[in-house]
Amino acid sequence: MPADTRAMRIEILNTGTELLLGNTVNTHAAWFGRELFKLGLRIERQTTVPDGEAIREAMAESVARADVLIVTGGLGPTSDDLTREITSEVLGIDLITDEAALRSLEDFFALRGRAMAEANLKQALVPVGADVLPNANGTAPGVYVPPRLNGRSHCAVFLLPGPPRELYPMVHDEVIPRLRALSGVETVHEALELKFTGIGESDFHQGIDAKLAAIPGLEYGYCAHIGEVDLRLIGSPEALQQGRAIALEPFQNFLISEDGSSLQATVVRILTEKGMTLATAESCTGGLISHRITNVPGSSAVFTHGFITYANEAKTGLLGVSAADIAEHGAVSETVARQMAEGALRVSGGDIAVSVTGIAGPGGGSEEKPVGTAWVGLARKGAATTAFKIFHPRNRQDFKLAVSQAALEAVRRSLVGL
Repeated sequence: MPADTRAMRIEILNTGTELLLGNTVNTHAAWFGRELFKLGLRIERQTTVPDGEAIREAMAESVARADVLIVTGGLGPTSDDLTREITSEVLGIDLITDEAALRSLEDFFALRGRAMAEANLKQALVPVGADVLPNANGTAPGVYVPPRLNGRSHCAVFLLPGPPRELYPMVHDEVIPRLRALSGVETVHEALELKFTGIGESDFHQGIDAKLAAIPGLEYGYCAHIGEVDLRLIGSPEALQQGRAIALEPFQNFLISEDGSSLQATVVRILTEKGMTLATAESCTGGLISHRITNVPGSSAVFTHGFITYANEAKTGLLGVSAADIAEHGAVSETVARQMAEGALRVSGGDIAVSVTGIAGPGGGSEEKPVGTAWVGLARKGAATTAFKIFHPRNRQDFKLAVSQAALEAVRRSLVGL
């Protein structure tokens, strides 16, 4: 969306067959995005290729269009570690053995009482004139090829090791200072993430899009999840405040947080501030609500009981739900949801309790109660018990997430008086 303030075109080239086979999760993409944003820089493109010759084509394309290319992986001693050699060919710069890098390698093995294999010698090869980036956490030094050495483009190239324990310290110590000097960025824009729930993405978008677009220097974007819409604002403090005000004017009651906190974290925070305790009674979600709550640090002070009453016998035996009412109305009903919440509140002795009962599918539905139907009950000390029906015809996992979201949002709205 509007306001492209990127000072440099930065690309990331991640190498490694394991990243494409799914054996290793590529966490570098998100990490680089966060770290470079702190510098006022943005990644324009990330590419992942297998080890070997595929690196050549990807690198040639990147250096032709980017101002900075950061390459991860392929600096090891094995035959498929070809990043140095390919870089030399693509940039037209000869490789030489760097004596300082060689001594560092020899010291690494000597310190550990191990003999250095001949294959490790290739790790001391660097393009002529390039900077060697020390690696205190492994054998593979990094390499920085400044733009002035690159006779085929104006792209600066960083070659970095793939393992995070080696990569991340090297980026902080060696890459970031050079990126600051290359970019010359003086103004670093801020970011604000507003999380909303209980409203659809299309309704949210149509309600504020034109107004956000009219704010000078504001970049904005949306990200939809199950039961949630996130609004991302990037710009000056003044632009962020204008964007925030526009979003909150119609949707204040749907706001989960404005610091990126999850719905469960917000619920725990409000419970803590009010000195209240929560209990849950879950059927169709199988403990997911409790799981989300207990993932939040500090939840032990406010979460007391989590009842997973999947079977009807558990509902009657643990929570006191009427067997006759289950037989008459069914386990997925307003009556049972109310009784589950009231039973959880009574047994736990807490301040507020939420219950869920539903049909996750793919079987078990009927014309009256199709798959995706659920009831949410809410009981609170000194207040009348309430319940409401929701319908989320999704796969089992997404259904459970949607129902847990609705239950947590019901707790949040009750706590803030909505």
